[in-house]
Formats: sequence, structure tokens, C-alpha cells
Amino acid sequence: MIAIKLPKEQKEEIVKRVQAYFEEERSETIGVLAAEQLTDFMLKELAPYLYNKAIADVRGLLAEKFGQIEDELYAMEKPIRR
Repeated sequence: MIAIKLPKEQKEEIVKRVQAYFEEERSETIGVLAAEQLTDFMLKELAPYLYNKAIADVRGLLAEKFGQIEDELYAMEKPIRR
């Protein structure tokens, strides 16, 4: 799996949110470096699971949509008189 490379602005936002989480939920203050390291670790560890879940969700959605298209195509068929 290719490592996720987030745009700088997004990573900075996530780091701020990690810091806020630690402050609000755990009453702990962590620095930018610690929050960046935790963010990098979580991305590395969680990315394959989240990616696979997204693929499975899309696969299900596409199967549903293709089923609808197939139904519409059958409805468009013209009867053949014999």
C-alpha cells in the first residue's frame, strides 16, 4: 500500500485536532511533533483498513447501480412477435 501523503494544510489541521483531542479528552498537552508522529502512525496503520472499507462500499454501490441499469435495459427491450 502506498503511504498517504496529505496536503500540508490538511495535515496541519489534523495535527491541531489531535492536539485539541488530547487537551479536551485526556487533559494532556502534546506538542506539534508528537501530534504529527501520532498522525503519521495512525495514517500508516489505519489507511489499509479504511481504504479496503471504501473499496467494499463502492463495490456494493456499483453492484446496486448496475443492477438498476440492467433492469432498465430489460425494460427497454422490444417484444419480438412470432
